[in-house]
Amino acid sequence: MAPRTNRRGAERGALRRRRLPMRYLLPLLVLVALMAMLMLRGFVHSEILADHRVQSPAASDRVPKEILEGGPVIDTRDGRTDSLDVPDHELVLTFDDGPDPEWTPKVLDVLKRYDAHAVFFITGTMASRHPDLVQRMVDEGHEIGLHTFNHPDLSLQSTSRIDWELSQNQLALAGAAGIRTSLFRPPYSSFAREMDNKSWPVTQYIGSRGYITVVNNTDSEDWRRPGVEQIISNAMPKGGKGAVVLMHDSGGDRSQTVAALDRFVSGLQDDGYRFDTLTAALKAPSAHTEVSGLDLWKGKAWVLAVQASENTTSVLVVGLAVIGGLVIARFGLMLLLSVLHARKVRRRGFSWGRPITEPVSVLVPAYNEAKCIEQTVHSLVASDHPIEVIVVDDGSSDGTARIVENLHLPNVRVVRQLNAGKPAALNRGVANARYDLIVMMDGDTVFEPSTVRELVQPFGDPSVGAVAGNAKVGNRDSLIGAWQHIEYVMGFNLDRRMYDMLNCMPTIPGAVGAFRRSALKRVGGMSDDTLAEDTDITMAMHRDGWRVVYAENARAWTEAPESVQQLWSQRYRWSYGTMQAIWKHRRAVVERGPSGRFGRVGLPLVSLFMVLAPLLAPLIDVFLLYGLVFGPTAQTIVAWFGVLVVQAVCAAYAFRLDKERMTHLISLPLQQILYRQLMYVVLLQSWITALTGGRLRWQKLRRTGAVGLPGAAGPPAPQPERDRRPVG
Repeated sequence: MAPRTNRRGAERGALRRRRLPMRYLLPLLVLVALMAMLMLRGFVHSEILADHRVQSPAASDRVPKEILEGGPVIDTRDGRTDSLDVPDHELVLTFDDGPDPEWTPKVLDVLKRYDAHAVFFITGTMASRHPDLVQRMVDEGHEIGLHTFNHPDLSLQSTSRIDWELSQNQLALAGAAGIRTSLFRPPYSSFAREMDNKSWPVTQYIGSRGYITVVNNTDSEDWRRPGVEQIISNAMPKGGKGAVVLMHDSGGDRSQTVAALDRFVSGLQDDGYRFDTLTAALKAPSAHTEVSGLDLWKGKAWVLAVQASENTTSVLVVGLAVIGGLVIARFGLMLLLSVLHARKVRRRGFSWGRPITEPVSVLVPAYNEAKCIEQTVHSLVASDHPIEVIVVDDGSSDGTARIVENLHLPNVRVVRQLNAGKPAALNRGVANARYDLIVMMDGDTVFEPSTVRELVQPFGDPSVGAVAGNAKVGNRDSLIGAWQHIEYVMGFNLDRRMYDMLNCMPTIPGAVGAFRRSALKRVGGMSDDTLAEDTDITMAMHRDGWRVVYAENARAWTEAPESVQQLWSQRYRWSYGTMQAIWKHRRAVVERGPSGRFGRVGLPLVSLFMVLAPLLAPLIDVFLLYGLVFGPTAQTIVAWFGVLVVQAVCAAYAFRLDKERMTHLISLPLQQILYRQLMYVVLLQSWITALTGGRLRWQKLRRTGAVGLPGAAGPPAPQPERDRRPVG
């Protein structure tokens, strides 16, 4: 029994491993729901499954003579070929293609004014979108007829498509007004004498399904918009005879129709004509049948779904327009302010103030960084600025501290502590630092010899409390590394130039940043309240009145995640931590002084561009996919390439500023298609975590230690031992 039990346990374990994680499932469900609503909207707007072909005229030798010479009401039920005329001085006004939210109410108002009734041949698409107008028609005594769901020429359709058009139209009518109807008018129909060998079989089939076909005696041709007088003339009955009059309450500008209708009804009523529904004019039972039970609820569910899709997609379209405007505005602002920033810091004779030459303390928080720490420390001791290096070992289990001690490098100390997290390690390092200027970096990062010197020069300005360096991706050879390289150069460093000019820098990167000890002390040091301690401390600096600036030449080479899982973990922590930091500092919005300025300028910009806009940006891709499949494909592709060109221009300028090779931009289009989607889903998951009150713990990324300085052959040779004693 034991082997079978073990096998079952293994099978259950494999099943659990194959189960889709919630972090993938929830965003996937949101995207599927979004696409479903968009497709439903496209369906009821005749963008999906619509057929706009029109049959060319055909012979009429197989159409019965009594139909060709008969009236506008054709009854082919139960094999009949009956044709009926409307009695003299009876006019049946019919309106096709509605209901329309603009013109149908105006038509109904005119009819109500003269106590006239009509027949509205509605399409299922319009009835689904405007059920209130269908209900008003019924409430005011008008009759409803079917005009198919999507308005195709039925002579080109199969019987199954005809059945579908009828049933779907009835479903919309049931949901809108709780009724069914037995009246039908084929799209593109005309007078009975125009019936041909293609349309007659359709009329016969429609009759076999229990419908009476209604064409017309007089055609106002209002769809041509020939003018009010011509519409009245076209619709006028001859010699006091009765007629079925064709007009339209949808399909474009119907102002001429409304004006003509007012004069037409009032004038003919004075001449003794009555305007009634078809069944009333023929003294026949009503065409309406009340719907109940499952059919009624199916109709209501359908209309409710359509209304939800209409409202949702309308909001999404507005959101897309807003996001598109914000994205373009952000790109324009980034380019403008980046140009100004580059001119400012690169002009001849620019200086932050007095040159900074005093020694600096460099803190390296390290937790299980055995693969990276040696290169990191070697890069620091090669610095051309006087420094001390403090490696704070945060309870590593892989011998990180021992590796540093065995290097016997000058001015390098190790501080050990039990595992307490990165903020605690940094605070411990600050407490052990000898100097007033403190540089912080990650244990997987390497500095160039000039990095520390460039990083601390802005402290020549006494108002500067912190400096953000230029973090660069060292492992950019893989595709995912190249994508992150583009993101770092364009999305982070170009952003930092913009935020520097606006004096609202949101984040000092953990890989390369510098602080005044006095500024750190005033804001209480590094906090573990959030998972983005770098964003948290930066916002605290702003609120305390310090300037935070960007040093473009202070380059640090960091190891970016090399797998999707590691990238997900990192960006999930960043996104969630940023939300936490924004929420923590929310009171800055209502405060005065520097805190209020940051709260009313910095926080809205950070919230908009780093949290809200990226969350809604997938709308661009959803509408792109929809447009490629169902919409105007050529225009969609042109629009998408237009956005890509704008992004490429920004990226190229960012690469030029950072003196990077343009070859990496070859992967930019693929990054926009794949990489951005991953970032969207990460941000969506962060929102879900925040809204559900979840807690995200710190996640340690696996390192390879493969990142070094560009062009470096290896770590510098060991130098004579000097002050390497452990502290703590």
